[in-house]
Amino acid sequence: MDIYEQIVQLRREGRRGAIATIVSVRGSIPSFRTAKMLVRDDGSIVGTIGGGCVEADVWQAAREVMESEKPRTLSFDLNQDPKYDTGLVCGGTLEIFIEPILPPALLYLFGAGHVAQNVCKVAAVAGFEPIVVDDRTSYATQERFPAAREIHALDFDEAMRKLEPNETSYVVIVTRGHRDDMRILRWAVQSRARYIGMIGSKRKVIGIFKTLQEEGMPAELFDRVHAPIGLDIGAVTPEEIAVAIAAELIAVRRHAESNLPHMSWFGRSQGAKTDGASSATTDTQERSSHC
Repeated sequence: MDIYEQIVQLRREGRRGAIATIVSVRGSIPSFRTAKMLVRDDGSIVGTIGGGCVEADVWQAAREVMESEKPRTLSFDLNQDPKYDTGLVCGGTLEIFIEPILPPALLYLFGAGHVAQNVCKVAAVAGFEPIVVDDRTSYATQERFPAAREIHALDFDEAMRKLEPNETSYVVIVTRGHRDDMRILRWAVQSRARYIGMIGSKRKVIGIFKTLQEEGMPAELFDRVHAPIGLDIGAVTPEEIAVAIAAELIAVRRHAESNLPHMSWFGRSQGAKTDGASSATTDTQERSSHC
């Protein structure tokens, strides 16, 4: 089987893998420079870099590369390490570069207002593949979202029955109303999505969490929800908010989000206060203009 065809198939199926390539050779080795081996997420392999203990070590490293999503380079001295003296090699040194094969980073954008429009642009440039969902046919259009992979002008309930985020998917909830946000969040936290983010003030977020928990949903389901959404960069305009959201998506993808400042509440820079009435009013006003 052709390794490159297998890589394409893995990505189409939304699966992970790692490709190992011999990039440097000195002396005699049991293979050749540029030899490749693909390790799939189920542990199966395609191709070979020579077999034996070297290949076993590379297989293990490939599994780790899949999890970390970061490439590695391994060096082997077949002359010095006795564990590689299996009678299959003549001695030599080699370097093997291992890089992750990752499925497309699908970004489900619920809402097609100004924030979503700008998130779609910025996220697409950063390598995400946006899928836009909105129940307004005049908003969910190719003209407004030229960078979108898919556009679904459907009732949100119908769209949620149709879509199935996987472990490498991202969900961003930026609809025009709290009720829509809540029903989408109810669905999202029960999905396999890697990231879930919802726009809104702290007061609104807490209120939605409480309502869903009163319905019987376990509190721990909300531990992975990023709400208020985005990194705290003082964003005010839809364009700036989109950058803050996209930055958080990148941080999650690159495992760098733990020490970053997250949004205290949506629209803080416009003078929102922490008291309930002011926060709710500000959130409603911003939602109508941005979403």
